[in-house]
Amino acid sequence: MNNSKNSILLVDPEFDPNTASDCNLLLKITADSFSYAVIDKSSRQLKAVFDQQECEDTAAELASAIKRDSYLRLPFREIKVSVYTPNTIAVPSSLFNKNELNSYANFFAEASSSNLYTRPFAKFGFTSVFNLEQFIEETLDKSLASAAKYEHHTPLLALGSAAEGTALLLDFTAGSFNVLLLDNRKMIFQNTFQIENPEEFNYYLLLLIQELKLSTACATVLLSGIIHKDDGYYNCLSKYFGDLRFNLPPADQFDQAILDDMPAHYYSSLLALDLCV
Repeated sequence: MNNSKNSILLVDPEFDPNTASDCNLLLKITADSFSYAVIDKSSRQLKAVFDQQECEDTAAELASAIKRDSYLRLPFREIKVSVYTPNTIAVPSSLFNKNELNSYANFFAEASSSNLYTRPFAKFGFTSVFNLEQFIEETLDKSLASAAKYEHHTPLLALGSAAEGTALLLDFTAGSFNVLLLDNRKMIFQNTFQIENPEEFNYYLLLLIQELKLSTACATVLLSGIIHKDDGYYNCLSKYFGDLRFNLPPADQFDQAILDDMPAHYYSSLLALDLCV
């Protein structure tokens, strides 16, 4: 294990980079962090995990990491990337028209890439239309050209695919949280909020409860990312919700022995990228 103030690297000592052609690279880019995992699909083992938190300029720090990190330049079998973008819209399946993609782009900022991506989520009743910020797009195309691109809430949807009733999924970084509200497997709401402390989180949480008319007695809260039992964020949630659970990666997905010394929910959403199609 190697770590610095804001980053951590876990590597299986038996990982042979020459086996990269048997491995998948999963890369998760948020508004203020990025992380990656290497999974050997032949042996079904997690071989490496890297996490960089509290990025002042995520795009620039990612570009720098790709240049210096030899693992990110290996010839992987498959690469999947989820990327935070403010430019995303969920179009109900009944209304989606692939011939009208440019009309959906009218909702996006001008400073973004001109490339439009779509991802169908039939199980949740919508199709996602999104694009990426220009520098992120250029960085990925230059160094990870074969990557399949997903927007940031896609891994949470994969984690929530089996959730029943009303489920509030919260995925934390050191300075933000991504929220996804599902009701009977239909997506009701998703957004990302920057937070500096539990008091600020409490404000957004009350706003969500009020605006979404959440029944705190009926909702199950599924937690992943940088949150601990009895820390400020957890205790804030426990004031309003009775059913708090840590959202763990599927146990039979692959061997995760290198994470034995880490909270199992830390990298649930990163590892869920492997489930995305």
